[in-house]
Amino acid sequence: MNLQLTGHHLEITPALREYLLSKFSRISNHFDHVIDVKVTMSVEKLAQKVEATLHVPGNDLHATCSDENMYSAIDMLTDKLDRQVLKHKEKHGDHHKSGGAVKHQLSS
Repeated sequence: MNLQLTGHHLEITPALREYLLSKFSRISNHFDHVIDVKVTMSVEKLAQKVEATLHVPGNDLHATCSDENMYSAIDMLTDKLDRQVLKHKEKHGDHHKSGGAVKHQLSS
């Protein structure tokens, strides 16, 4: 998983980078096929904003969160992305029946 971090009016400290990596490891535990992640952190007047785009095979997942605290915004963002990844995984899962062909019962 390639990770691109961008700070807009913000310097990304090693502590923020490590915290973000630890949170995104949960997403990679659920779904191994994440190609790359682009994260933008920005500071507005009273809000800390985090945006992320996950590139997975067949789709791009995007989420945005803002809060007064950057760490809680990252928590909310990873929760949103985790739900989206699980939903994507369920949609693109194996649609075949476990026993092969569907067996039809004949009524006599």
